[in-house]
Amino acid sequence: MPAFDITLAQQVLDAQPFSKLIGARLTRFGDGEAVLEVAVRADLHQQNGYVHGGVLAYAADNSITFAAGTTLGPNVLTGGFSIQYVRPATGRRLLAEATVVHSGRRQATVRCDVFTVADDGTRTLCAVAQGTVLPVQQP
Repeated sequence: MPAFDITLAQQVLDAQPFSKLIGARLTRFGDGEAVLEVAVRADLHQQNGYVHGGVLAYAADNSITFAAGTTLGPNVLTGGFSIQYVRPATGRRLLAEATVVHSGRRQATVRCDVFTVADDGTRTLCAVAQGTVLPVQQP
């Protein structure tokens, strides 16, 4: 099996139809970390003009799982996660930055900060998430 590096991780992400629909891409992957980036578009907004919370949750969930994949291997699934929205998401890009805080044989615990990035590069924290990820056997 080839090394589970950012190239293979992006291929895994690209194989997810919903990730393709959202336009997500990995910008960092390795050593217990993953960063997922989504370009903000009007069709990702909710009725008040903010990025929909479901998009933030998607980004957190996937970045958590990919970060855990750097320690558990490529065959993993989210066991569960929670997210707290701390402010409305506006901006040009969405960044979900996940870091493994503990990894064992049976699960990894991962924290994720979700930021929006404005045109001038200013980053604003809009959500905080934490999740557990489990290794799975391929059938």
